[in-house]
Amino acid sequence: MKEIKAVIQPNRLTRLRDAFREVPNFPGMTVTRVMGCRQHAGIERHDRIKDELTDFTDKIKLEILAEDHLVDEIVRVIYSATHTGQAGDGLVWVTDVTKLQRLCHPAE
Repeated sequence: MKEIKAVIQPNRLTRLRDAFREVPNFPGMTVTRVMGCRQHAGIERHDRIKDELTDFTDKIKLEILAEDHLVDEIVRVIYSATHTGQAGDGLVWVTDVTKLQRLCHPAE
């Protein structure tokens, strides 16, 4: 089992959701509105705190728990539905899940 997380541009969410409808056995996802900023080349100094706090842009964070055999396809779909080639397109990363307990089933 893996956890796939992605941070994407908000205007790509509908396109991504539609693409996931074509993935057999897609497990579902959690979607959260977040704010973020990209990595900057050097140290930036702001004259006012307002300038520093407005450096963030709206993003969407996805969280998906998937069986190992679905991971490559899900990552491919995320990339193809969200990639524009522009800075700030987002990130995708995958981590191992060592334990999963569904809340609708008794704990073992």
